[in-house]
Amino acid sequence: MELRTTFNIPASPVKIAYDDPVMFTGSCFATSIGKKFEDGKMPVMINPSGTVYNPVSVINTLNTIIDARQYSRQDLFYHNGTWLSFDHYTDFSSDDKQAILDKINERTIDAAGFMSAARFLFITFGTARIYRWKETGRVVSNCHRIPASDFTHELLSVEDITSAWTVQLDKIRSFNPGLKVVFTISPVRHWKDGAHGNQVSKSTLFLAVEKLLEHPSHPGYFPAYELVMDDLRDYRFYAGDMLHPSESATDYVWSAFSGCYFDKSTLDLWREIEKITRALYHRIQSDSKKQKRSFAASILRKIDSVSVKRPSLDFTYETKYFSNLMKDTGTS
Repeated sequence: MELRTTFNIPASPVKIAYDDPVMFTGSCFATSIGKKFEDGKMPVMINPSGTVYNPVSVINTLNTIIDARQYSRQDLFYHNGTWLSFDHYTDFSSDDKQAILDKINERTIDAAGFMSAARFLFITFGTARIYRWKETGRVVSNCHRIPASDFTHELLSVEDITSAWTVQLDKIRSFNPGLKVVFTISPVRHWKDGAHGNQVSKSTLFLAVEKLLEHPSHPGYFPAYELVMDDLRDYRFYAGDMLHPSESATDYVWSAFSGCYFDKSTLDLWREIEKITRALYHRIQSDSKKQKRSFAASILRKIDSVSVKRPSLDFTYETKYFSNLMKDTGTS
């Protein structure tokens, strides 16, 4: 008896090769999948302005990159001893005004260069609800724990999203004609909107994306939401907050994702490299020096093997780590 509603995901006709730059932007689920690229030492940039959740904020992030916008003092807000940007996540906040401006502007320049050469852009929408700062009416990417009374909030309509994103897709195509845009909907539930409110928000996103798939640039869609909500569909696959997918759920979605966008040789190489990077966090239960040396030696051999296949990959940190582990355990 089949106890899950599984479904097939057609393989993408356009594959991600190992040297293809890939950008992820959007909700924290984009970060989870993007980090899998980092684990395999693939060229990736994840949320250059930090995590963003709604379609308008994603547009603002991309326009900052495409226009190579440089932020100034007038773009920052001072609150409780901290300078912050309403267009950026909390990582881009500091008590040092110039330091945060330098960080934002340097990141923008890096992102513009990366996106101009990228092959894929994965966009994950988390919610159709936006928050506006009352003082200016601007849509913010992050409220930074400023009192809710300083903001208004509203639910975007399908037309709001499709009209804005039709223009945005045109702009992306002009900036990088070879960039393949792929939409996803985050399976993370926005519970502060309530059970019904979350469903209304997600439904709005689905309807908008469905219309956007008709754009002449032929954007794609990956069913991350459906894999968690319709395939796994069990609280065993959620983290402790019962809202975010668990590590095993993320691994399951990654398996479907890599099967869709990677060919066999790319996936085989990713698996080899991921074993090396994952080994950095491995804790050997035994106190045996011999066992630790054996483990370190095996990883160093894997590094040598992969380096022959891909000399361009940088394993400096991993080589140093496991070489030091060999030294620390001595020869006894």
